[in-house]
Amino acid sequence: MSAYREEPTISLYSNRSSFKWVVLGVALIISAGSIVYTNELVKQIRDRERKQIDLYASTLEYLANENDAPNLIFVMEEIIQANNTIPVILTDEFGKPEHYRNIPAADKIDNDRVRKRFLLNEIKDMMTEREPIMVTLTDDNNQIYGYKNIYYRNSFLLTQLKYYPYVQLSIIAIFGLIIFAVFNYSRTAEQNRVWVGLAKETAHQLGTPLSSLIAWVEYFKETFPDQKDVFIELQKDVDRLEMITERFSNIGSVPQLRQERVFDLVSEVVKYLEKRISTKVSMTVQAFPNEEITCSINRPLFAWVVENIVKNAVDAMVGKGAITIKIMKVSDGRVAVDISDTGKGIAKNRLTQVFKPGYTTKKRGWGLGLALTKRIVENYHGGRIFVKDSELNKGTTFRILLKS
Repeated sequence: MSAYREEPTISLYSNRSSFKWVVLGVALIISAGSIVYTNELVKQIRDRERKQIDLYASTLEYLANENDAPNLIFVMEEIIQANNTIPVILTDEFGKPEHYRNIPAADKIDNDRVRKRFLLNEIKDMMTEREPIMVTLTDDNNQIYGYKNIYYRNSFLLTQLKYYPYVQLSIIAIFGLIIFAVFNYSRTAEQNRVWVGLAKETAHQLGTPLSSLIAWVEYFKETFPDQKDVFIELQKDVDRLEMITERFSNIGSVPQLRQERVFDLVSEVVKYLEKRISTKVSMTVQAFPNEEITCSINRPLFAWVVENIVKNAVDAMVGKGAITIKIMKVSDGRVAVDISDTGKGIAKNRLTQVFKPGYTTKKRGWGLGLALTKRIVENYHGGRIFVKDSELNKGTTFRILLKS
């Protein structure tokens, strides 16, 4: 609803937004690289553990058919006992547990029956992770006389490594969010100080020349009484300057909110603007169900809000079109003020940017009008302002929601 519908100029906000996307992109690349690298390590360790279990199975086959005592001792000590990381359960061909290793929970169970039941449950869990390895038992004549099965799962180290990058990134993300929240709070506090300081200084700078201007108007009224009509309009503009000074004073302090008839206030603003904008722009104010709707507002500041949006609408329509202001109560009890125009509309990808400080499409614009409007509505009135609807080359509707 403003010149925000034209081709945008380079703005401070768009630069900050681009920087945020660059930072996010770098963070995603680092995160993806960390996950890919860790997954590759996990794959290598998993393959190594598989080979270790295959060696374990081959060793059992060897033990079943070897009678050389020295060799048996060597195999037992150097191969079987060397596995101190991979959880393993050895069963007979009927699935009955005969031996297990690296399952600390089973070591804590004293009752054999309970331990056996526990190991059977462990076997079920292991089967969901890995296929068991079958060990074929043969005699001296290479005749098969039985089978055994080896069930196993990933070692605790491998499991830790598998989830490590996600835990690490989660911790970094939480820490980053905390830092962002602190930084954002600090930046908001700094912005508040800048807004207040700027408003107070502006009100102070306007005060002295305004007092002088008021005195000159009174002098001219007495000196040139035949120019009464001219001085009436001049007095209106002086009163307007007084209101502007009061607005800045209110921004620099805690504004007082009072119950006001919204229709009367909006109509007053429209009446003032009608004489100062193009005659080709028509403005209509409507209230539903009646004109008695009231809400708690600061009169000078809210008038400023309406004025800013209407002026932006006039710019968007290039001095020709219609502006409709509707005042109503919505279902949740709040008061809604819809300001619609027949201007150029706002592109969908810019709807969330128009309220950002510094965002402007005007060659000499500061990008503070709608940012100040949003601040007045949300910070000082506890309300909400947003673009309700917008369509290119058809128009835009801004909605203001206020507590009744």
